[in-house]
Amino acid sequence: MSQEWPLWEIFIRGQHGLNHRHVGSLHAPDAGMAIKHARDVYTRRNEGVSIWVVPSAAITASSPSDKGPLFEPANSKVYRHPTFFDIPEDVGKM
Repeated sequence: MSQEWPLWEIFIRGQHGLNHRHVGSLHAPDAGMAIKHARDVYTRRNEGVSIWVVPSAAITASSPSDKGPLFEPANSKVYRHPTFFDIPEDVGKM
């Protein structure tokens, strides 16, 4: 009977970036080992300055079938639309 190590999602922040981006996944027994493996696998050319590892089981994602109701603007909340606000002429172009 073999036990598989948990799956970790790897996020790396580049030297010139301010945000972390998802670069892949790997299996490791714990977070510390996941960081070490991620360093070896995903930052071979010293391009990263920070690594985040997140257990895949801890990530909750929306379903692609929910795309419409989740991302469409709420028509009942007109105050969120830019046409709701009057811009004074003094402001000029925005």
